[in-house]
Amino acid sequence: MKMAELMQHWLPERYDYNLVVVGAGAAGLVSAYLAAAAGARVALVEQAQMGGDCLNRGCVPSKALIRSAHLAQQMRQADRYGLPGQDVDVDFAQVMERVQQTIRTIEPHDSVERYQSLGVECFHGQAHLLSGHEVAVGDRVLTTRRIVLATGATPVVPELAGLDSVDYYTSDTIWSLRQKPRRLIVVGGGPIGCELSQAFNRLGSQVVQVVQGARLLKREDRAVCELVQQVFHDEGVELCLNCDLQHVARQQDEIVLTCHVGDEERTVHGDALLFAVGRQPMTQGFGFEALGGTVDRRGALQADGTLRTSVPSIYCAGDVVGPYQFTHMAAHQAATASLNALFDRIWRRRVDVSLVPWTTFVDPEVARVGLNEQDALRQKIAYEVTHFDYGELDRAVTDTTTPGWIQVLTVPGKDTVLGVTIVGAHAGDCLAEFVLAMKNGLGLKKILATIHVYPTLAEGNKLVAGEWQRRHFPAALKPWLKRFHDWMRRVS
Repeated sequence: MKMAELMQHWLPERYDYNLVVVGAGAAGLVSAYLAAAAGARVALVEQAQMGGDCLNRGCVPSKALIRSAHLAQQMRQADRYGLPGQDVDVDFAQVMERVQQTIRTIEPHDSVERYQSLGVECFHGQAHLLSGHEVAVGDRVLTTRRIVLATGATPVVPELAGLDSVDYYTSDTIWSLRQKPRRLIVVGGGPIGCELSQAFNRLGSQVVQVVQGARLLKREDRAVCELVQQVFHDEGVELCLNCDLQHVARQQDEIVLTCHVGDEERTVHGDALLFAVGRQPMTQGFGFEALGGTVDRRGALQADGTLRTSVPSIYCAGDVVGPYQFTHMAAHQAATASLNALFDRIWRRRVDVSLVPWTTFVDPEVARVGLNEQDALRQKIAYEVTHFDYGELDRAVTDTTTPGWIQVLTVPGKDTVLGVTIVGAHAGDCLAEFVLAMKNGLGLKKILATIHVYPTLAEGNKLVAGEWQRRHFPAALKPWLKRFHDWMRRVS
């Protein structure tokens, strides 16, 4: 019997749903919301908490923690603003309670009640794929025309001798802390590791950040990494770079991590250990591979440009497919996956990954879209650089937030933007204008011709465009303009 005949053999006359979404994180919520808004009958299955990683263990709690840590640092440095600086006695339990209160405040937006009011049927439990059209949840089997997998990712924990005898935290579990670690070991030099290292240090922990590479934030240009590392050094974060992890052990009341730095052995001592070395897509445990579904070399679901997996009736979105594990990218993918799943008989579109902005929320913030210099050099793409320093931006001066810059890469001789890196206060907010310009093919001349409010940090976007224009003013025109203006000064 042919495959089509086998499928027809068990297919119902009518599906229960147009779409079943597995996972209620950012990608799953957007998928369900859009499908319901399009008039489809939708089911949403979540085994843990509505809101997923972003609300409960990621973006929301980390940014709440970072805000408290930033304020503590400002209080210490109040003399910069003409006010008396002071030591800050941090009530860590109270800070963590504020983090949880922030989650509770946002929680209703992602709740079962809200999604049911939008027309989404919500199920709590472990989803198991029985086929490309059947999803079991407990004793219930949901039949559906299409499925969207949005199961997210989980923190990577490295294989390390002795780890089974040591308690440790990840970016998922660190939020259970209520007693501040006196000494915290953070393993990882990416965005999550850097954000949490700086935040805990500012809240009063002695932080040692252990990095296996030669620098922090390796995806950014070297100048960016050097600035962040200098800030961390000045604030008291101890950096241990080029570390090859060997083993970890508990010795009496402390954790001892042993590393090799070159030919030397180094031990790092702490009261708590946090791993922030990346996140692994969650592709197992719900029956996808049993259906012939495949994963790629990154361990993510294998999908085409429309986000359809190797099982034709199943689509995917978010961290489970990647390659960008950002909430905003998950939402963008969800829009593509859910609409493709609903309308794929008559219409499908490809997901756009050509312009993916991101921000690392250290202080100063690091925001980027498109190419930076190391990307352009690696890809052998010709470029020009226009650089504008935050120290020349009036609002940055008034706010005493001058460290940083705006750097724009353009096509040589043209104002076409190839990429932008902003380092400084509110860099992520200021980046949005460049993303819009690049998305719509607008060059620096258009940004320069746009009125920006003074004094704001976003005015820096116009000023960097002005710097580009100054450097590209036609040299041959200058003597002719001088003659014209000389002639105009004559009194007839």
